[in-house]
Amino acid sequence: MLYIVPTPVGNLEDITLRALRVLKEVDLILAEDTRTSGVLMKHYDIHTPLRSFHKFNEHSAVKKIVEQLRGGVQMALVSDAGTPGISDPGFLLSRECARHGVEVQCLPGATAFVPALVSSGLPCDKFIFEGFLPPKKGRPTRLRQLAAEEHTIVLYESPYRVLRTLEQLSEVMDAERPVAVCREISKLHEQIVRGTFKEVIAHFRANEPRGEFVIVVGKVENR
Repeated sequence: MLYIVPTPVGNLEDITLRALRVLKEVDLILAEDTRTSGVLMKHYDIHTPLRSFHKFNEHSAVKKIVEQLRGGVQMALVSDAGTPGISDPGFLLSRECARHGVEVQCLPGATAFVPALVSSGLPCDKFIFEGFLPPKKGRPTRLRQLAAEEHTIVLYESPYRVLRTLEQLSEVMDAERPVAVCREISKLHEQIVRGTFKEVIAHFRANEPRGEFVIVVGKVENR
């Protein structure tokens, strides 16, 4: 059995009782960064062995991991924060487990885009989750494709690129289109900046972006 276990995106209390039980009961925890996950395990007095599993070694490690799972080893997969597979390592292992008859259970739990979307005040009945935009290759094309999207759009972004991304989105979309920029979800300095592209860009030009960001772009109302 492979358990995919969401971990808190901010406040360490944002974890389920089931997740804590699973992390204690499995034989091994696959972690994106063992140091980051080690903080959570120490906080909840979990002593299950940790092994690194991240985007730089997942292709070379997945075969051996699947063999161990087929041999009866119980494992949990965690990322640094949120649900593995959502803009984090996890898809490749889940796919290979499915191909080789290994049962996969994903526990419900924390992920950054859901609270950002729901608290944005923008329509969330239908939305597109984009994750991170391509950093270079294919970026202009994808921006133009998103400009034609009728529904609410959700993106992840780092503090180093968030202003540039907002400016590029504004260039291909209506500068008056509504947007909500959420940072530090479930952390001490959680903040949502709402307005038009023009207003939100002005805010972050005057206030240096800090923390991890979720950008929620409202749908075009007149379409």
